[in-house]
Amino acid sequence: SLVWGATPGMLFWKNRDRSLHPLNLSWVFGYNSNLAVHSLMDGEDRVLLYVSSHIVVIHDILGNKQYHLQGHTSVISCLCVSEDKRWVATADRGPDALIIVWDSYSGVPVRTIFESHPEDGVCAIAISQDAKYLVTISAGTVQEVCVWRWTWPTEKPMCSTELKPEFGHQDYVIFNPQNPHEFLSNSKTRVIFYLWVRQSQLWDENTAWLLSPQTFKCLVGQFSQSVFHFNNTQALTCTSAGKMVVWDMDNPRTLPEELPAKPHGITATKLVSMQKESLTVLKVLESCVVTGDVKGQVKFYDGQLRLLTTYSHDKVGPIRSISFSTILRDPPGASPDSSQPFLTSWSDSSNSVSLTQNRNLILSTSDATMFHVATDSANFERIMKEAKKAVNAISCHPQEPLVAAGSHCGLLKVWDYKETQYLVSRIFTEAGIQCLSYDPEGYLLAAGFTDGSVYILDAISLQSICDKFQFSQGPVTHISFSHDSKYLATADENHSVTVYRMVLQNGSRSWEHLAGLDSHYKPIRSILFGVHSDSNEPRLLSLGEDRQLVEYDLNSSIKDHLVVTHRDRLEQAAVPLCLAWYPQLGTESFFLTANNCYKMKLYNTMTKMCRKTLLGPIYGSPLEKIQILPRTSSADPQQHYLVYITKDKVGLQILPVDGNPHKSSAFICHPDGASDFATSHDGRYIFTAGGKERTFMKWKVNLHALDAAAFLGGEDLIPFYNLLDGGREGKFFRELEDYFYYVQLCSQGIDTMENRQVSTHIPLEEIPSVMRAIGFYPSEEEIEEMINEVKFSKYADTGEQVTKINLGDFLKLYINHRPALGLSMKTIQQAFQVLGCDNEKGDKVIDTGDFLSLLQCRGEQMTEDELAECLITLLGRRPREGGSEPDTCDPSGAAVLTEEEIPAEITAEVFVADILGLPIAK
Repeated sequence: SLVWGATPGMLFWKNRDRSLHPLNLSWVFGYNSNLAVHSLMDGEDRVLLYVSSHIVVIHDILGNKQYHLQGHTSVISCLCVSEDKRWVATADRGPDALIIVWDSYSGVPVRTIFESHPEDGVCAIAISQDAKYLVTISAGTVQEVCVWRWTWPTEKPMCSTELKPEFGHQDYVIFNPQNPHEFLSNSKTRVIFYLWVRQSQLWDENTAWLLSPQTFKCLVGQFSQSVFHFNNTQALTCTSAGKMVVWDMDNPRTLPEELPAKPHGITATKLVSMQKESLTVLKVLESCVVTGDVKGQVKFYDGQLRLLTTYSHDKVGPIRSISFSTILRDPPGASPDSSQPFLTSWSDSSNSVSLTQNRNLILSTSDATMFHVATDSANFERIMKEAKKAVNAISCHPQEPLVAAGSHCGLLKVWDYKETQYLVSRIFTEAGIQCLSYDPEGYLLAAGFTDGSVYILDAISLQSICDKFQFSQGPVTHISFSHDSKYLATADENHSVTVYRMVLQNGSRSWEHLAGLDSHYKPIRSILFGVHSDSNEPRLLSLGEDRQLVEYDLNSSIKDHLVVTHRDRLEQAAVPLCLAWYPQLGTESFFLTANNCYKMKLYNTMTKMCRKTLLGPIYGSPLEKIQILPRTSSADPQQHYLVYITKDKVGLQILPVDGNPHKSSAFICHPDGASDFATSHDGRYIFTAGGKERTFMKWKVNLHALDAAAFLGGEDLIPFYNLLDGGREGKFFRELEDYFYYVQLCSQGIDTMENRQVSTHIPLEEIPSVMRAIGFYPSEEEIEEMINEVKFSKYADTGEQVTKINLGDFLKLYINHRPALGLSMKTIQQAFQVLGCDNEKGDKVIDTGDFLSLLQCRGEQMTEDELAECLITLLGRRPREGGSEPDTCDPSGAAVLTEEEIPAEITAEVFVADILGLPIAK
């Protein structure tokens, strides 16, 4: 098997260009600096292992290669590595939390444990010295500790126990290297020792120790990490006060067959003051105790905690982890075949003792920096420096293989993504970077900041070409250049759009503020530059969550006065979330929007009329941002693709959009939220920014795989039949056919004796009736959009209106317009939360009078006759107790029915079940 014959480093031999997926993870930039970094190989092959979001990255630093272990769907919360560096165990805190054990030689996941801690996931994990056992601690308020024999094919732990909440949140755990049946864990205030004997028996050896200043008559500080001493009679815990707690344990401690009646004696006997600075990392390596601190110092001590040597550098921040190489180097002065101890000492002319380790170190710091330390020369080499705060901004150069990423820590970095080489960076200390954009010519890079400032930079040197602008009162969320690079527009969190323009001053280009406007009253989702069809002048649009599409007249705008030409409401109930120009696939021009109801809509660019409503990709959350994928030089000029991100996924969609779900594909990119994305100028790569995950990722595009998936999904109506309950042969479709042909009979007259004209079409006016008959209840505006969609579908090409629709087109119309997730009781309850008030029981209710008034005066207003007819239709044909049915032709019957059938107070449940007569899912 791959695992049996695996050797170190062999996973980099794999050819990853043969993937069958439309998107393939190519590179991960940045890492989770809260978790440890491990050295897998050192020497000619310097290989590191670290976590980025939900990905485990094995990174060959010198070879400039990465291999990705992908299996988690949530951000990885903890990891551990076996002593021989072969087995890697990772866990997460997601709703479907996983524990995965990987073979680092082959990259194969050799064991996956499902539902280990289903409620809250895992916050700490450790692997035993013999690599047979795992211990995990859950992340819940009431924590559970489990021991697993991961080599056994069972989903149940060997033993487990619950911890008391007063023990504090245990977030660190480690096995005794000399006894896999013993381990300890610690929180900020407590240390717990455990002994497990056999299946289902796990015991904390002592009441969790809480040390107060009175224990040793001095400040102890918060606990950081704990280890077992190599003498196997003591344990050590380092603290934030620079102290070391020494725990004495009974010796010898033999493993009993049964749990002992009393716990082993464990006592905090000493509190050693190691230094003033806070200790963050504690390790035991052979016969040394190693510490790391907030000053970036690494210190080695002997078994009696006497200082042996120190490694430090003024550029090293607070140490988060220390990892030792597995390769032993020959100490200075040693012959190649001599057997040397771990520490070698000699005296210099001043008779002082210096010691040199024969293993190199990998240090990671809390400010997202990694160092390689050559212990023979105390040389600190910085091998990686990444963003230590959220990465929200990303942009690709329009002509060169360059990508720029900005972070809230002020770090702006530019990479050559073809060679995966870091090129240049700049740190802004005043504020964090929120958005980026290259100009179409590739000379400038504009950056919007969290303090509302805007910088225009040289795209190569990242130096400012003019003074910064400060015209936004809140963080700048969007930034974009016009096609001719003469205008720059921004949007901010205060719902304002600001425009800057390029001017000539003394023969040289410069930039000035033109004007700003509070265009929206809810967050702005998109700003979009285009080109006027009758000229080459730029066109600017903004789209907000207030459902308003605002178009600006840049030519008529003057200093401090931004002119608006049009304001159009795009949605009735849904919220538009993103906007893009649609490719010119016919004679008519469109722009494309996506809303929070999983619908995509095409609007005529001139009239702003909704021309088509289509079912969008459904992958757990609506589309957040969209962009047309640039075409490669070898691509079919008629073939276009759309790139999008949802809350946590990145995807591709084949154009034209038609509601076919097989034309779309998506992959998890950032489980904690994708903040932005960019596409390379040749359309071969997509880059996604992970926000608070502090990473961004490079995805390679494989359009042939997406085309193949769409082809395998079927042609014509086959994909749409599969979206119906029961499919083509199901009961629902048979009912739809019956309604369709019944409408034909009605249109020709039910009682006629003339010959019937059998047709495959029905008049457009009958679309609402059939839609309602099959369970879709559109509003009047939605009905108008559906009819107009069909009526004008061929108008741009033929100049004629369509007056009828066939069954196939009706099926597509139904699937694209119906609610993507079906009827939702939750939606009705939310409406009652807004419109209702609390009754004596605390339920949200609407008074009957208010209910009738709302229907007649708000929204799509109903007349009194229409309301009476609806209520009689819904309720009037139900026999009343002790009487006959009301006269449905008598308006007074509606009033009587209203008084008797509708209660004085209406809840969401009464409205759905008693008035509408719909079943409520339990």
